[in-house]
Amino acid sequence: MRKTVLRNGVLIYVAWQDRKLAVIGDKGINEVVPSDFWDTTVEKMTVFFRQQKYADGVIQGIEEAGYQLKKYFPYYAGDKNELSNDISEG
Repeated sequence: MRKTVLRNGVLIYVAWQDRKLAVIGDKGINEVVPSDFWDTTVEKMTVFFRQQKYADGVIQGIEEAGYQLKKYFPYYAGDKNELSNDISEG
């Protein structure tokens, strides 16, 4: 997460069995989003999780983070993805 040039990586951590959820931003994005942004994003995701709409909750988190990334770190021609988008299981 901390390997981007602009330090704007976002980690969405979901541990189903342990019932844990976290959304964490690196230094660059933390400096520009509201101080409660990550907590409110988790709260919005949790609303879906309580309804057992897990995919919708994850999508909500991705969309919330994506909106902020687009706002503060817009895409420019030639940009490349600096981080893997792989889902880690296990």
